[in-house]
Amino acid sequence: MSDLPHENDQPDPLDAFEELIAEETDRDPDLAVIEAGSRTLRTQGGPPQADVPARPEDPEVDRALREVEAELAGRWGETKLEPSVSRIAALMDVLGEPQRSYPSIHITGTNGKTSTARMIEALLGAFELRTGRYTSPHVQSVTERISLDGAPISAERFIETYQDIKPYIEMVDGMQEYRLSFFEVLTAMAYAAFADAPVDVAVVEVGMGGSWDATNVIDGDVAVVTPIALDHTDRLGATPGEIAAEKGGIIKQDATVILAQQPVDAAQALLKKAVEVDATVAREGLEFGVVARQVAVGGQLVTLRGLGGEYPEVYLPLHGAHQAHNAAVALAAVEAFFGVGSVRAEALDIDTVRKAFAAVSSPGRLEVVRRSPTVVLDAAHNPAGAEVTAEAVREAFDFTRLIGVVGASADKNVRGLLEAFEPIFAEVVVTQNSTHRAMDTDALAAIAVEVFGEERVQVEPRLPEALEAAITLAEEEGEFAGGGVLVTGSVITVGEARLLLGKG
Repeated sequence: MSDLPHENDQPDPLDAFEELIAEETDRDPDLAVIEAGSRTLRTQGGPPQADVPARPEDPEVDRALREVEAELAGRWGETKLEPSVSRIAALMDVLGEPQRSYPSIHITGTNGKTSTARMIEALLGAFELRTGRYTSPHVQSVTERISLDGAPISAERFIETYQDIKPYIEMVDGMQEYRLSFFEVLTAMAYAAFADAPVDVAVVEVGMGGSWDATNVIDGDVAVVTPIALDHTDRLGATPGEIAAEKGGIIKQDATVILAQQPVDAAQALLKKAVEVDATVAREGLEFGVVARQVAVGGQLVTLRGLGGEYPEVYLPLHGAHQAHNAAVALAAVEAFFGVGSVRAEALDIDTVRKAFAAVSSPGRLEVVRRSPTVVLDAAHNPAGAEVTAEAVREAFDFTRLIGVVGASADKNVRGLLEAFEPIFAEVVVTQNSTHRAMDTDALAAIAVEVFGEERVQVEPRLPEALEAAITLAEEEGEFAGGGVLVTGSVITVGEARLLLGKG
């Protein structure tokens, strides 16, 4: 039987979950959902995970954090954009340009940015550098976005950082046509926190695009471009080449550019930008790459070719060929940061590299959160991401019957995402997360029926019932068979499922 609560056993946690969300009408719905879920469901889990923090236990700290979150949520959300860096540049100016007090590695691309950022952070930390990492979106807690030394900053530090720069935020708000957005304020907080720490190097993931992304007030010594595919086409362009031209805006004068394997038109756009600013380029498949890989328990064993030579038998506790390629990109980025291939010829210390990669984690990326039946979470939210996830599932898991739970955002290519998963899902349970961006369940079901056929689609508007239904279907294979569940379609869906399944 499922470990999820049954209606006859205890009150449904989602009733309180929805009541708390309804009370938060003035807040950004994404934040309200995450925090409400954290309050109502966290008692089901064990100790907090190091990389996905729970709510503060101190009531006063929790109250203060909620006040900050409420103020942030009153600003433009991340889906409303005015493509300009003028506001964040003005804020950096009055703050004294904190982002220029440390070197940085800047990461853009369509898929794999967060995992690559985590790997870069782990490598730099293993070489005894103090790191700051800024990534988005978060899985469960907004404090995940800003990390120091490999761990999210504490709630106390998050609050303190916001209060320190709040007067300057308000000053800039009064000077601009539009107030600073949610993402712009968080970016400023990250840069200020890194300067205050201080860090030896910042690892920064763009929010969207490149040229006009709020993070692009830094001049990264190393610019990393993970694989580019079609996503956010209404804002970034209709082809990989057009999207690459926008993302290439993070490539600065005399920087080193680390390019993952790209579509031809995307590679052309990025190389053209590199030539314009006299940047040095290292390309996956030419200057660096994956030499060999084999599936291992809990992940894979890879041999990587870096800018300084080969790194054999590196254990990576993440599944899928795409993560091996992310590892190659991360390794090349760190080599470039240390000058390997330019000012120094020798490779990085292999034992240190192995130690760093063995410690990498990436919550919500093919993350196993339950056994018997196995439940896996993956934040794939576009067709390209779904394709690599589907291939990784085929390789890493011996499922005889896999049930999908899909809750997607309305502004995504949902048909393409479902078509990518169709070959591996025996059945799919369509649902929706609790944010305003979620696709309506009936609309999602209509597309799913066209892709899977009516007999393979089940509709459960509420995520707890969707998880319960999927687990029940997977259990039909028997206790010792190979049934499993994959929850996917959105970072928010994965975050809410993670809470319901007792993580964080």
